[in-house]
Amino acid sequence: MSAGMRAPCIIGWGHTPFGKLDAADSEQLIRDAVLPALDSAGLQASDIDGIFVGHYNGGFLPQDFTASLVAMAVPELRHVPAVRLENACATGSAAIWAALDAVESGRMKHALVVGFEIMNAVPGPKIAETLLRCSYVKEEGAIPAGFAGVFGQIAGQYFERFGDQSDALAAIAAKNHANGMHNPFAHMRRDFGFDFCRQPSDKNPFVAGPLKRSDCSLVSDGAAALVISRDPVAGARVTPVRWKSRTQVNEYLPLSRRDPTRFEGAALAWQKGLATAGAKLDDLAFVETHDCFTVAELLEYEAMGLAPHGQGARVILDGVTRMDGRLPVNPSGGLKSRGHPIGATGVSQHVMAAMQLSETAGDMQVKNARLGAVFNMGGAAVANYLSVLERVQ
Repeated sequence: MSAGMRAPCIIGWGHTPFGKLDAADSEQLIRDAVLPALDSAGLQASDIDGIFVGHYNGGFLPQDFTASLVAMAVPELRHVPAVRLENACATGSAAIWAALDAVESGRMKHALVVGFEIMNAVPGPKIAETLLRCSYVKEEGAIPAGFAGVFGQIAGQYFERFGDQSDALAAIAAKNHANGMHNPFAHMRRDFGFDFCRQPSDKNPFVAGPLKRSDCSLVSDGAAALVISRDPVAGARVTPVRWKSRTQVNEYLPLSRRDPTRFEGAALAWQKGLATAGAKLDDLAFVETHDCFTVAELLEYEAMGLAPHGQGARVILDGVTRMDGRLPVNPSGGLKSRGHPIGATGVSQHVMAAMQLSETAGDMQVKNARLGAVFNMGGAAVANYLSVLERVQ
């Protein structure tokens, strides 16, 4: 962003319920996210200069070239330039970054970002196979249990080095499910409690290494949309939210090339992002972070600076990241409860943050939310995206 130029704003958003949706249709999901986004922004389809679609796919659907589905969903967008982005589980943030680049360059005034995924149209083994392509297939493509197996190995190595972390992982799962109870868009609105998440059972078996079913995010269908503008719009129906900083840091893809128990790329994203925003961690009212597995949230505590390496457990066990704690993490329920439709996830996280900062989060609302952050990652902390966002006064 050029010196003296104000950062773009989120001026509208839309979000479908996430879940295992019967006979989910891509065009209907897109429509159900886009129309509320345009309405809340106070814009017409004719005001949109470009469309940026986050859709991982990878074999979940036979239809590719899905940027062109937006015009099928909303015919008034027929002649608006559209492009699709993919960057594993950070696909949604990749689409946001492309839209921000277009707006910041002055090439576009209003950009529409749409993230969507339909994951449940294929059987479970196909889902695991499709997601495992986000690992380094040469070395990790045969890991059992798909991406759960990748994070099961990460958790296993962390346990070997720092001791059994099962209490912390169960507390993270229980926290996020309790938070998700208050999110009307969440896939799983059920408070399982610590004891259920802590103890293996027929309903909560081990899936990979020390990870149980309650440690894994959900296989979800859904869509979310944002309208990004150069400046606030007088007719918008929601309070605009502006970027204080946005940062992307990449990391080696193979786990063999790095310490799997440290998310070093994520830590660098946090350091750079906070410095650029002129903020400290204590300035944030909340964080929406990428808890694809509970051990990911644990390692992200360390990456964001809440605890030294190997001591992330104390953050959750001391209540720091609970809704009544010093820094609520995933007040929306996170990927664990809200759901994780791959292409929609990064967009959804930004919608949740915008709702907090505009004080429209309802029962999820964090008090005095004026500054917040979103961390979205692709792969095992390979593509790391951090947004620091503020309410426009």
